[in-house]
Amino acid sequence: MKILFIGGTGNISGCVSRRVIAEGHELWLLNRGLRPASLTGAHSLPADIKDPASVAAALGERTFDAVVNWIAYTPEDIERDLALFSGRTGQYVFISSASVYEKPVRHPVITEATPLINPFWPYSQKKIACEERLQRAWAERSFPMTIVRPSHTYDTIWPVLIGGSDFTYASRIRRGLPILVHGDGTSLWAVTHADDFAVGFTGLLGHPEALGRAFHITSNEWLTWNRIYDTLGTVLGREPVKVHIPSEWLSHYEPSLRGPLFGDKMYSVIFDNSAIKRLVPAFAPSIPLHLGLRRTAAWFDADPVRQRINPDHEALFERVLATWDKSGRRP
Repeated sequence: MKILFIGGTGNISGCVSRRVIAEGHELWLLNRGLRPASLTGAHSLPADIKDPASVAAALGERTFDAVVNWIAYTPEDIERDLALFSGRTGQYVFISSASVYEKPVRHPVITEATPLINPFWPYSQKKIACEERLQRAWAERSFPMTIVRPSHTYDTIWPVLIGGSDFTYASRIRRGLPILVHGDGTSLWAVTHADDFAVGFTGLLGHPEALGRAFHITSNEWLTWNRIYDTLGTVLGREPVKVHIPSEWLSHYEPSLRGPLFGDKMYSVIFDNSAIKRLVPAFAPSIPLHLGLRRTAAWFDADPVRQRINPDHEALFERVLATWDKSGRRP
């Protein structure tokens, strides 16, 4: 197949890109060319997706079996893509988020039929609006769309509450400094390695039964947040100093956490992956957290430049911990 990725070198998309190439497909990457490393075997289309005229010029008369936009976040992005790719692709894949599912959670088992309602997180609300626009395009003019909803998928990021893309959480653990754990750390969560995600995702590309439908793709390994952070500590070589703080308190004193907590991570959820497994029998997640995190740690340790401590995240830790101390609530 001839496939176009808008983006394609990120935390999730990089793994998918490598799998697409390994499977023998012709992969084109449309991006601004800001990342220094090229992807061996991929063709490049330098253009800024935010500039439709430059994208149209870069595309020329090319058509594709599938187009995947890894960096669409708003209904305006979808309108632009509908104009650019109608009649140019046999399938358009939108990367949504599993955070779109109903919050507060009424039932812990999540299927694709779970309602899409998230009153807490603008990020998720925009993703829902994008999905609704694509569903209308499918219903009204058979625009060949597929929606994919990842949930906390990692490779070159840490599956943590704050700032997974930098080294702050890991650095605090290695320095013996306290880290934040929302609630008592016993809620269940699923983190998925991007290589496992890639198996399910690539199986949807070009699949006629995927058109007009939405799928989440997650691991079947259900872990408590305490276990996730303890495993991270084991991989990093130091037991984490976990400070448990109620989610309600965190969102009150640090409003920036309200969306990620109340709109996503404070609930115990179990994703039913029956839909993706029916269409893609090869999808069978096989990378447990302790092995996946070793890959992530090795990636960060391979280049000191990657070990960036975000001063805003470091300040957030210290601000929250200091306020928690003053409240008299910390053990």
